[in-house]
Amino acid sequence: QVQLVESGGGLVETGGSLRLSCAVSGIAASLSNMGWYRQAPGKQRELVASITTGALGGGIDYANAVKGRFTISRDDAKNTVFLQMNSLKPEDTAVYYCRVTRTAWPFDVHWGQGTQVTVSS
Repeated sequence: QVQLVESGGGLVETGGSLRLSCAVSGIAASLSNMGWYRQAPGKQRELVASITTGALGGGIDYANAVKGRFTISRDDAKNTVFLQMNSLKPEDTAVYYCRVTRTAWPFDVHWGQGTQVTVSS
């Protein structure tokens, strides 16, 4: 059974930092593309950052709104993906979700339960 457990969310002031972690079990992170998404109240879930497997080049992509402030990384030995968030803004307030996509059969997709990030103005 695949499980994703996010941690690191919380309340922070504008300009502050948080580091989110997503621990993955039941699937090899090295065989998976990994990403962070977020969903603010009344809005659709959106991609924040993604990182492909090492075999696919470890390519990284960011939403324009977070470029230069957020950094995604992965530690395949620990089956964990991270999101370092700096210079946080009130508009970053959302529930942040980790997503894992297996790059081999059955190419399944899994989501974490989400962690709340609140940035006060």
